[in-house]
Amino acid sequence: QVQLVESGGGLVQPGGTLTLSCATSGSLFGISIMGWYRQAPGNQRELVAEITPDGNTDYHDSVKGRISISRDNAKNTVYLQIHSLKSEDTAVYYCNARNPPSVIRYSYWGEGTPVTVSS
Repeated sequence: QVQLVESGGGLVQPGGTLTLSCATSGSLFGISIMGWYRQAPGNQRELVAEITPDGNTDYHDSVKGRISISRDNAKNTVYLQIHSLKSEDTAVYYCNARNPPSVIRYSYWGEGTPVTVSS
């Protein structure tokens, strides 16, 4: 199994920068596709960014250019940095670990960290 714990959320002013962290435990981090999702009030959870074990990244069109996902396989941690924060970035941000294509399906979630963008 994989346990995920997000941190780094909070109240941020518009235009600011925030870095979220997701620390994981278990033996699957090194082979997992790691993702950050977010869910704003009244909306469905949506994928923000993903990163493969070898570092290939994919971003939702709405955040391209403002968000960067990275991972440190030695620390079993994945990061999400958000620049030029907007009010519409306000959401609970969740970390996800899922299987690569060649492995039996799994998907694990953290409990989320809230981000509020407001002046």
